[in-house]
Amino acid sequence: MKTGTASTGSKVVAITGAARGIGYQTAKELLRRGHRVAIGDIDEQQLKVAAHELGITCACALDVTQPDSISAFFDLVEAGLGPLDVVINNAGIMPTGHTHEETDAITRRQVEINLLGVIFGTKLALHRMLPRRTGHIINTASLAGELPVPGLATYCGTKFAVIGFTEAARREYRKSGIQLSSVRPTFTNTELVAGTAGAKGIRNAEPEEIAAAIAELIERPKPFVRVTRVAGGLAAAMKFVPTRLAATLGSTLGADTVFLDDIDTAARKNYLARISTH
Repeated sequence: MKTGTASTGSKVVAITGAARGIGYQTAKELLRRGHRVAIGDIDEQQLKVAAHELGITCACALDVTQPDSISAFFDLVEAGLGPLDVVINNAGIMPTGHTHEETDAITRRQVEINLLGVIFGTKLALHRMLPRRTGHIINTASLAGELPVPGLATYCGTKFAVIGFTEAARREYRKSGIQLSSVRPTFTNTELVAGTAGAKGIRNAEPEEIAAAIAELIERPKPFVRVTRVAGGLAAAMKFVPTRLAATLGSTLGADTVFLDDIDTAARKNYLARISTH
């Protein structure tokens, strides 16, 4: 196992939503770099599989919509591994489709998991880190939190909010010794994008790329990181493009339909069933 860098050493890291996808790959990458990692997820069965595959002994069933559940996770981590150095609020879901057809239940679920889960996780981490005046909180946002995407209105809303929340909290605690960062992936090849083709000419990221970016954030903290470089550069540039031209470019890239009319609903069936019940 590769040890951590000399500048950071081995850190105690807690990751939410880590039974699969970006969270799982992040745990794997951090273990490879010598960090002590704990994982939590609402899917207990898959969590056990992930913990076994990764060789992790500190794993906990976790519902990020419930502050008491997050506190219990953090208690377990600190009892088993030591004081929390890094918390990665990663849990999130991404239903797709027309806004007027989205059920109130799935709207509420996105807000509770994608946004409130991040806010609760951040607040509870701060309570533990502030007395020691050290720690790093990393919140998983999205490039969909910078650029609007048809078919993902609620998801975009939650990720825009995660970015705003993290930036405001980062400035609030800038003299506290606590680092706050957001990671902003492009669409990534996990279950979240099952049944979708992606934008034309812009490849999806692989979860391993996001994991590497998060690991580098821990080793060299900064306010945020966009992944991939090409997609991140486009997101940044689009802020300076006139609205009408931006809409035309989005249509050319297929962004108007990729999460609406071009979806393979059968390929998304299992994912949608899972996020509706967990």
